Amino acid sequence: MESYSLTRQELASLLLALDETNANKAKDILQKAWKKVRVTTFEKNDTERLLSSPVLPPIIEKLMRCSERNGFSLHEIADLGNLLEFSTASATSMQNWVKRDFKSYFNCPLAGKKYSLNQAAMLLIIDDLKSNLDFETIRNLFSILFEPCLKEDKSPAHLVSPLILLSAYATMYEKLDKRTIWGTMKADELEKIIVEEASTIADNILGLTAEQHTALSNILFVAVISIQSAYFQTLARRYCHEIIYMRKG
Repeated sequence: MESYSLTRQELASLLLALDETNANKAKDILQKAWKKVRVTTFEKNDTERLLSSPVLPPIIEKLMRCSERNGFSLHEIADLGNLLEFSTASATSMQNWVKRDFKSYFNCPLAGKKYSLNQAAMLLIIDDLKSNLDFETIRNLFSILFEPCLKEDKSPAHLVSPLILLSAYATMYEKLDKRTIWGTMKADELEKIIVEEASTIADNILGLTAEQHTALSNILFVAVISIQSAYFQTLARRYCHEIIYMRKG
């Protein structure tokens, strides 16, 4: 049975749609992701198709029924993160980030008793970046780009929000992945292309200071590399598990 999943670009688009209170757009994103998996079952008969159709995760069912949301619990954010490729999101880790490592950004939930969409995006970003950066470095980058309390306003101080950052590097990764650059280029060529893409995205956000532009370009670069690194880490674990758990006796 195929499992329901989202690309980072789809999840970022979903969060942006919820932020815009566009329930129809949010539901459409979820339905397209479901159809994408179901299309692989078209060659089967009706019974086989039903049995092999992906089971919707509870968090997706909730969003399908009521796609108007302004926040999520930590468990819901982790559940969304686990729908992503190569993600190691867990509610326990996120609890530690909220209470300790990134406490200044999560002094309190900003959507009632739940964490706001921007706070959810920030937790997903941390999960991606932690494979290549230590928490101190991530905090330093965040301090340049975001206000510590992530107040939900649209003032010039918030030119780059976590939602915008997540969407930017998710879109960038999908674009580069479609070009199949990872296994076809030398390291210096690969670096040049990713740097150029990151700089182009930063150029399109008007009003950034030179420091913010550099920070945004660098964090986009690191985020894309981190996702690809997570792929290799997943591959390594898979081969390791095969050695350990598939041996006889």
